[in-house]
Amino acid sequence: MMNVIIAAKFLRSPKKLSFDEPKVASLALGAVALVLAATFGLGWMIRGADGAALAEMQKLRTELDAQRVALDAARSEAQMEVNAIAARVGELQAQANRLNALGERLTRVGKLKDGEFNFGELPGQGGAEGAGDMPSRELLASLDALEAQFDHSGNQLSVLEALLFDQSLEADAVPAGMPAPGYISSGYGGRNDPFGRGRAHHMGIDIDANTGDPVTAAAGGVVSFSGVRNGYGNVVEIDHGNGYTTLYAHNSQNLVRAGDVVRADQQIARVGSTGRSTGSHLHFEVKLNGRQVNPRQFLQKARG
Repeated sequence: MMNVIIAAKFLRSPKKLSFDEPKVASLALGAVALVLAATFGLGWMIRGADGAALAEMQKLRTELDAQRVALDAARSEAQMEVNAIAARVGELQAQANRLNALGERLTRVGKLKDGEFNFGELPGQGGAEGAGDMPSRELLASLDALEAQFDHSGNQLSVLEALLFDQSLEADAVPAGMPAPGYISSGYGGRNDPFGRGRAHHMGIDIDANTGDPVTAAAGGVVSFSGVRNGYGNVVEIDHGNGYTTLYAHNSQNLVRAGDVVRADQQIARVGSTGRSTGSHLHFEVKLNGRQVNPRQFLQKARG
């Protein structure tokens, strides 16, 4: 016989259960079964809740991974656009530097006044309009338009430079300035012969100078003769390619040879007294299309 005595404060006296009675045994088995069922159901519910939570967490983790991939792709694309813009800006900067250098050369060749075109400073700009963010596509389009404008301006400046260079070459090929230091001791045209033989026609001018003083080319050109001529002593003759030729005589020493290309103001000889001469000086002649002309008009011109 199996008896269970239950004692509790809420009971006035202990109760005794006897499992030999079928009714008590049935109630006990039912209570045990109910507890087991409740425990199993609660465990299943907890496992189900945990599974749903795990599934939700996995879903969130997947979405986070996708967002990270999308963010990395956006960051990479943005960096590519920045790199492309930086490359274009570098190209435009190189073109701007070229235009600035070309503009400075043109300023010098064109003899523009100081400050009229200052390529070292940004031009002034202004306005009262508002501003907003510029989309990258619009920025790239603006850079394309600016590059095209640079190309067009560069071509125009190159043509202008060529024209100015041609003009500069033409100007350099025209005699200008004194070919030796000193003063004019005998002018062009009729004069008394320095050796006492009456009147004579002087084919050029004489410039009084010291022996060894530099003789410079009155204009750029090609040396057509360098040697000794009767009465002239050591002579240098230059063909300037535009109808002008110049002659430099009585030199103590010639420094160039026939065929040499000379620049304006380049030293070509040294002053002397060779040939038919009474003393150290430079005899200077100018011809235009084979005819003698008065050199004085060219001495008064200032080159540059």
